Amino acid sequence: MSRVVTRSITAQNQFTDAIRLTGLFDLSVAGTFAATVTVQRSYDNATWRDVDVFTSEVEMTGTQGEMAWYRVGVKTGEFTSASDLIVTIAGNSGIDYTPTR
Repeated sequence: MSRVVTRSITAQNQFTDAIRLTGLFDLSVAGTFAATVTVQRSYDNATWRDVDVFTSEVEMTGTQGEMAWYRVGVKTGEFTSASDLIVTIAGNSGIDYTPTR
């Protein structure tokens, strides 16, 4: 099942909703802005680790082997200005699976 999360960033400490992904996913950072956009990953949807940062527009495809949560946004202290900063993550939604023994 495909999922998309998008957010218009207008200040510091703003992120997309978390999206649980596996396989290929697309990332879009678009607009005119003076900020550092951070992509974060979590395996428990609570402890976030930075995996990439961008200071200009980007369109890219990533790969996530094991299911994980992702979000993208601007951390505290890393926002100067933006007139139309839009961040998007789209990909296959992970499915919880516990094998039986």
